[in-house]
Amino acid sequence: MNSEVVILITEDDEGHAGLIRKNLVRAGIANELLHFKDGQEVMEFLLRKGDGRKRRAGTAYVLLLDIRMPRLGGVEVLAQVKADPELRKIPVIMITTTDDPREVEECHALGCSTYIVKPVEYERFVNAIRQLGLFLAVVEVPRLNWES
Repeated sequence: MNSEVVILITEDDEGHAGLIRKNLVRAGIANELLHFKDGQEVMEFLLRKGDGRKRRAGTAYVLLLDIRMPRLGGVEVLAQVKADPELRKIPVIMITTTDDPREVEECHALGCSTYIVKPVEYERFVNAIRQLGLFLAVVEVPRLNWES
């Protein structure tokens, strides 16, 4: 993966976010990792609104998105991102504890790149994140050049 690609981890569970970060690094991913605790926070970043951090023009992003979060859930974030002419370029990887086929289908219909079920068992979760790291190591990500 291009080292300039920024990985956005949107996960309300601090323990899961830490595991994702730690295991991406173990998988050889040295990219900048930004953590957001809910969908509202990541949307403010992507749309450059609010008082927090703002998305940079000319930067490529990958969004790792938990489905079940407070304030604004992952499916809603996915729908907003994929409805935006510039943000829709961002690869979105859904990460969730459910493997409900209707939810999987809805996420794919909305345009997610892939869907990963968080195994409840620790070692399986770690392996899933390492495999995600391998996927991220080979994917090409478009830059966002949108200026408002």
